[in-house]
Amino acid sequence: MELGVGIIGCGMIAKFHARAVADTPGLRLVAATSRQRASAEKFAADFPCRVFNTVEELCADPEVHLVAICSASGAHLEPGLIAARAGKHVVVEKPLEVTVARCEELIEACDRAGVVLSTIFPSRFHAASRQVKAAVDAGRFGRLTLGDAYVKWYRTQQYYDSGAWRGTWELDGGGALMNQAIHSVDLLLWMMGEVQQVMAHTATLAHENIEVEDVATATLQFKNGALGVIQASTAVYPGMLKRIEIHGSRGSAIIEEEDLKLWSFADATPDDEAILRALTGKTATGGGAADPAAIGHHGHAAQYADIRDAIRAGRSPLIDGREGQKSVALISAIYQSARSGQAVRLS
Repeated sequence: MELGVGIIGCGMIAKFHARAVADTPGLRLVAATSRQRASAEKFAADFPCRVFNTVEELCADPEVHLVAICSASGAHLEPGLIAARAGKHVVVEKPLEVTVARCEELIEACDRAGVVLSTIFPSRFHAASRQVKAAVDAGRFGRLTLGDAYVKWYRTQQYYDSGAWRGTWELDGGGALMNQAIHSVDLLLWMMGEVQQVMAHTATLAHENIEVEDVATATLQFKNGALGVIQASTAVYPGMLKRIEIHGSRGSAIIEEEDLKLWSFADATPDDEAILRALTGKTATGGGAADPAAIGHHGHAAQYADIRDAIRAGRSPLIDGREGQKSVALISAIYQSARSGQAVRLS
C-alpha cells in the first residue's frame, strides 16, 4: 500500500522532507499546509501536491496517512495532537518539542490513538554512526570512559533576523543546543547511554536581539560512570564540521560529520582497516556548519524508509517519540544548570 504524506509547515526543512519522501518507495507527497497560504502554494509549485488552508483540513484528507510536522520547534505539539486524533501517523522534525512536558503530551496522544510517532534524527542513519554504535554494543570499546560532542557552527545575525520565531524560548526552545547541536546530543546519548548529572554554562556573545544562547558548554556524568563534554555554538567563524568522540579502555572512534576520522581498538580485527577506509571521505556537504541549507536529505530518506516499514509492520520506528524526548530532557537539564549555577541530576 502506498502511503500519502502531508506536510505541515513549508519552510526550508520541509523541502528536505519532500525530497526524502520522493526518494522513498511506497511514499507519496499528497498535501501541504502552512500558516501563510502563499508559502504552501510556493512549496507546492516545487513539490506538486494539494494545498489546504488548515491543519484540520489536511488531516481530514483520506489520502493522507502520515503527517510530517515541519513548523517552528515550539509549534509541534498542536498539529501533532490534531493528526493523532485524526488517526494519522506522525513524523516530527527535531526537536520533538521544546519541553519535556510538551513531548510527553504528544507521545501519550499518539499512544492513545495507536499511531506511529517518529522524531527526525537523520545522523543516526549515517554509515559511520551505525558502525560506531555497533562497536559500542559489541563491547569493542571496553569500558566506556569519555563521550564528547562538539558543534562549533556559525550563523549570521541575518539568520536570526530572518524569522520572528528564531532565537526565542517559546518557539525555538533554545539556541545552539536545542536548534543546532541536538543532532549530536542525540547521537551521544544513543552511543554512550543515559546521563546522570550535568553541569553547564551558556552565554549569548555574538548575536543581538535573541533570547537564547549562542555558546554553551556542559560536562556530563553518564549513568555507566563515563564522563563527557558537550560544546555547542553558532558563534564560531567560519563554522566547523560537528564531531563525536567515543573513547573507552580498549578503543576510540571519532566521527566528523559523516566521516570516520579515527577507528582504533586494542583488539584489532582484519576488517578494521577496510572499515576506516570505506567510511572516510563520506561528507559531501558543509553539514550545516555555516549554511543551514548545506545538508543532504539522504539521512531523512533512510529514516522515512524505516517509518514506512514500521507503519506496515505495526511496530515502533527506530527513533520513536520517547527516543526523541531524551535529547530534549538533557538539553533542558543543561539550561537549568546554566541558570542556577548548580549541577542538575536527571530523573
